[in-house]
Amino acid sequence: MSSIISKPMGEDMLSISVSEKKIDSLLEGTSRSFFLSLKVLPKKIRRHIGLLYILARLADTIADSKVGENKVLLQGLKEYNTRIQDSNKGLPDFTSLAKIQENGAEAELLSNTMIPVNYLEKSDKITDSDREKIRTCLGIIISGQILDLERFNDASGEQIISLENEAQLDDYTYRVAGCVGEFWTHMSLDHLFQIDEGKKDILFEKAVKFGKSLQLINILRDLPEDLLMGRCYIPQDTLREYQLTAEDLLNSKNIDKFKPLFDLYLERAETYLDNAVEWIEMLPKNQYRLRLSCMLPILIGQRTLVLLKEGNILDANNRIKVLRPEIKKIMRKSIWLCISRKNPKKMS
Repeated sequence: MSSIISKPMGEDMLSISVSEKKIDSLLEGTSRSFFLSLKVLPKKIRRHIGLLYILARLADTIADSKVGENKVLLQGLKEYNTRIQDSNKGLPDFTSLAKIQENGAEAELLSNTMIPVNYLEKSDKITDSDREKIRTCLGIIISGQILDLERFNDASGEQIISLENEAQLDDYTYRVAGCVGEFWTHMSLDHLFQIDEGKKDILFEKAVKFGKSLQLINILRDLPEDLLMGRCYIPQDTLREYQLTAEDLLNSKNIDKFKPLFDLYLERAETYLDNAVEWIEMLPKNQYRLRLSCMLPILIGQRTLVLLKEGNILDANNRIKVLRPEIKKIMRKSIWLCISRKNPKKMS
């Protein structure tokens, strides 16, 4: 596959109801824990949140495709974002990209790109203000994915490339996740409730840390897998302070030397998660569904941190993951916490 071809819009429009059913199917197929959160969200914002997720997941699938040439993926991402931002532009044809996907759900997603894009542009359930916020957030997310592809263009199993400093790590976690916290907050304030003007800045600040917490946990969990692909999100400057290199992290026997630094990142993620809990506590008590939907990723994040503390993260053969049966238990715990109004920070 050498290129992605843009094509002008000429496809027949699916009805909105059919589009909604298909988007729900795509969401269920491409997400796991998120779909559980989505199902309990208030109806007034469920479509908005789900739409942003599936559009962002499309971009993520493009960025993570293994085609051998980053320039092909960069072209696809840029053209996809161009269409998102301007409905008069052509939408890339991802048919060839869909055929090489190992994950069937992601292949189906790429084959049906037009459906969520069309819904964004045409659904009367999405206001112009909503569209602007979805486009803004998605543009930030894609900018992070493009930066990622450019930064790791020459990375491989033989050549590891690291972020340079903590500023780059913070910027990356904001672009691909922190901005999503902002979006959720915008949708909540626009459609569900109001909050004192003096508290809005605090709410948005905690929302950004909510998003960053989940991304930082993903980065820490996926460290060995990323290293094998030549990507290291632990910054060079910080590794150097601990007399470490990215290559050192390929050897599981270096865990004792790496652990003090790794523990600092775990503490940072835990602090961010505490801010996520505080974000929930700032929501009106009658926003039961919103509180419940946000409780689940926090509890999964807390459980993941426990597993990361217990295991040897440098052991690539010991994949750290919260399993499906445990997620069901966490879902029940989320419901209990919402009903009892207990603080998740005290339950972790």
